Amino acid sequence: MKEDIGGKLVPLNATSNAYEPCYIGKGLIAGDNIVIGAMCHIGRSVTIGDETRIQGSTYISDNTIIESNVFIGPNTTILNDKYPPSGDKEKWAPVTVCQNTVIGGGSTILPGITIGANAVLGAGSVLTKSIPKDEVWKGNPATFHMQRIDYEKKRG
Repeated sequence: MKEDIGGKLVPLNATSNAYEPCYIGKGLIAGDNIVIGAMCHIGRSVTIGDETRIQGSTYISDNTIIESNVFIGPNTTILNDKYPPSGDKEKWAPVTVCQNTVIGGGSTILPGITIGANAVLGAGSVLTKSIPKDEVWKGNPATFHMQRIDYEKKRG
């Protein structure tokens, strides 16, 4: 294992790593240049695209699809079981996070949600329905706040 000032690294492939301690489920499909923070749970059969950053203490349930260039803030929870604890994969509804999405820390994403390309979910939000591409949502439950272009202008 490589060692870095931030702690021990678990290699996922030639260019991607997770920080220990973490749980990486079987069947992970990991793109290039991914960084997964310590204390994360990455479920089974998860797909993570290139250049994605997942900060510490994040829970990602089985079968989640995360496309490229996604940022997921710390303590985010992505769920898949509509009727927990069902123990029945037929009742699971995986989440899809499309490319260039930003998810603020402490957010909860309910089963079956799709977060569209270039979308932003504000920190601490509870997402109960899918976000269209290029929109910024926040709150509990999360609702539309602004367009991504306006968000980028505020970021400077």
